[in-house]
Amino acid sequence: MKPLAGRTALVTGASRTNGIGAAVCRLLAERGADIVFTHYLAYDRDQYGAPNDGPERIAADVRSHGVSCEAIACDLSEPGASTRLMVDVWSRTGGIDILVNNAAYSTHDAWDTLTEESLDRHYAVNLRGTAMLTAEFARRFTKGTGGRVVNFSSGQHLGSMPNELAYASSKGAIIAFTQSIAPDLARLGITANVINPGPTDTGWMSDELKASLIASTPSGRIGQPEDAARLVGWLASDEASWVTGQVINSEGGWVRG
Repeated sequence: MKPLAGRTALVTGASRTNGIGAAVCRLLAERGADIVFTHYLAYDRDQYGAPNDGPERIAADVRSHGVSCEAIACDLSEPGASTRLMVDVWSRTGGIDILVNNAAYSTHDAWDTLTEESLDRHYAVNLRGTAMLTAEFARRFTKGTGGRVVNFSSGQHLGSMPNELAYASSKGAIIAFTQSIAPDLARLGITANVINPGPTDTGWMSDELKASLIASTPSGRIGQPEDAARLVGWLASDEASWVTGQVINSEGGWVRG
């Protein structure tokens, strides 16, 4: 069974093979969707030491499921990037059905180190990129049914993130944006939801942090990229056609504190 056969998905932020974006691409492809994904290697090299061949390896994984795949380099912090990206994607594919706004920018900013530049960079990628790609998708979507937008927060609405002020503020705003636009998108046949994937092991955690998270998670493990991908897959399916404007917390029972 290929429940997403005949549909096309755009997934942003898939540079690293062990990231959530890559896992989403693989799962949607496994379920039959053609894939377009964006990557921005300069950021992932600086932030995570990601290898240069990540996008090529992700594309190969996707194509192994018998679907088409396009990889596009894109820096969403650039003004107008969202519009240019959607024009490019529409010209390559003829239109998408599923938009997964996974790309994110993240640095540590406490109250005494916060700068305007950091706030602006987080805003540009995390909120402006998500908001404008969603709007650009909606402006072009004419099928009247089956449209899907899946955005990502990071649990800012459930607890404080004192040393990630710019990141928390920009990602938290995604919830307000999604819930506010969801009613209008529903009239176009598009659902819009937010996933909070909880602490997810994508290569950034120290051993000490992993141990601490496991100790405070009743499930006894850390979230994996595939956990978030499966939730995206469900939201993209016909089974979730009645779900919109929601924030879904997928954290394995993780207890903050």
